[in-house]
Formats: sequence, structure tokens, C-alpha cells
Amino acid sequence: MKTSLDLLVLLSLSLAAITRAETNDSLARVLAPEATVQKLAGGFKFTEGPTSDASGNVYFTDQPNDRIMKWSVDGQLTTFLQPAGRANGMCFDRQGRLIACADETNALWRIDVDRRTVTVLAWQYEGRPLNGPNDVWVAPNGDLYFTDPYYQRPWWKHKEPPQRGQHVYRLSADGQRLTRVADDLQQPNGITGSPDGKTLYVADIRAGRTYAYDIQPDGSLTNKRLFCEAGSDGMTIDAAGNLYLTGRGVLVFDRTGKRLGTIEVPENWTANVAFGGPDRRTLFITASTGLYSIRTRFPGANPGK
Repeated sequence: MKTSLDLLVLLSLSLAAITRAETNDSLARVLAPEATVQKLAGGFKFTEGPTSDASGNVYFTDQPNDRIMKWSVDGQLTTFLQPAGRANGMCFDRQGRLIACADETNALWRIDVDRRTVTVLAWQYEGRPLNGPNDVWVAPNGDLYFTDPYYQRPWWKHKEPPQRGQHVYRLSADGQRLTRVADDLQQPNGITGSPDGKTLYVADIRAGRTYAYDIQPDGSLTNKRLFCEAGSDGMTIDAAGNLYLTGRGVLVFDRTGKRLGTIEVPENWTANVAFGGPDRRTLFITASTGLYSIRTRFPGANPGK
């Protein structure tokens, strides 16, 4: 005869099995049939910042080794740029230029891919250096939205954050106006937006939450609301509005904020994600020492993110 404790254990196991089944069924809504995580390359020190060009080639960073790597659509891995400003989050703009958060100099860069030349877009706000731009999203009109948390780096000489607080910024498409658009987050990190340019998603990784904002015609943000009870390192969005967050694997949420499940990745930390490949239906995952991928049902929503 089973004791009440035995029954409780069995009930817990049954509920766990049901939860796993529901999670698997839910993930099947976004993953291609029989899709599995594939390791594409390894041996890196810490990977970050994946983004894809118009052809589907994926660029990502190996930040401690100060290099930007390129994974081509035909499966070739090459070094695109080294040194690379200790680049972190990246995103291609509509003109095919690579926007990079250059962590080494607390700056936002624009890289001409053909010439491999760098233009510094922003490095200070109100006379003080930025903390360290971390992740960036290019809006359809060309405005750049980026997060500026503070993570002490071994390559910095300073030991305190230059800015008072950790915030979200907007750089106008003409590069002339840098404004602070969100100043009430603990530690903003991952960022992305809807393809129509009307909604911005920002992860407050320290608070363990991700928020959605309405983007106004002047670029400011209003109507802050909780999207989900999960923070994120990097993030991306697909054409159906599903959001992909990172940390312990890849957490997938539908457009309403309902969690669909977690794509397990065999690394200690998953830093960032982006869609790439010729049809943009491959999710590329930068996770600690490796680059991974998995096929999806929906293409990425944003060019370059």
C-alpha cells in the first residue's frame, strides 16, 4: 500500500510529465518538424551578438578574444574582424552596415562590411561616457535603440559606472540626437522590436522581467507593460510575434507573453540569438564556447536581428 508521501511523489512526477508534454507540444508550434539543436562550431571563449546580413550569413562575436566571426550560408567559418572593439550585441541596418556595441570603448559603432572601416556613432551622454552599450536594435526608420547596463570588464581602467544608472537610449537615424528613452530599469540587457516599428521589447535581466513599450512617432517610449516574468541576455522575434529570450537555454514566448517552453542548449549560458540562413528560418544561438542552430517554422521578423 502506498503512503500519502508516495502518492504525493507520484502526483508530482505525473504533473512534471504533463508539463513536459505540454512544453514539447507548445515548442512544436515554433520549431520545424523533428528539429534538434545542432552544434556548428566550438572552441570560443565566449560567444555573443549574432546577426545576419541580407544573404543570411551570420556574424557573431567571440568577445574575450576580441573578434567578430562570420558563419556563411555555405557553412564556412571565418574571422571577419580582429581586433573588434570587444564587440558585444550587433545588428545590421537597412543599408547593410553592421552596428556593433563596442564594449572596449563604451561606444556604438557602425562598420562598413566591404571596407571593414569603423565609424563611432555614440560614446557619451550629457558629457559622460556611456556605461557599455550591450545590445542594439535598428527600427524600420533607421533609429537605433540600445541598452547600456554596467558589467565591469577586465579591459577597462575605470571601476565605476560613468552614467548614473543603467538605461535605454535612442540614436536618431541621422545620428544627430541621442536621447534616453527608459530610465526606470535595474539592468536593461536584451532588446528587440516588432517589424512594424511600433513595439520595443527590453529585458531587465536583474529584475527577471521583460517589458514591452509603444514607440511613438518621435521615437519616445510610452505604455510600459510587463511582457513576461523572465529576464534575458539577448533576444529576437519571429514573423509570428514569438519572442526568443536567452539565459539557461532559449526561452520561447508567444506574442501574448505565454511561455511555450525552453530550447535546451548544452552549455552553461546562452547569451544571444538571431535568425539567419537563406530563408531566415534557422535560429542561430551563441552559447558560451559554441555556435548552435535549430530550424524553425517561422522566419525572423527583423532584417539583421
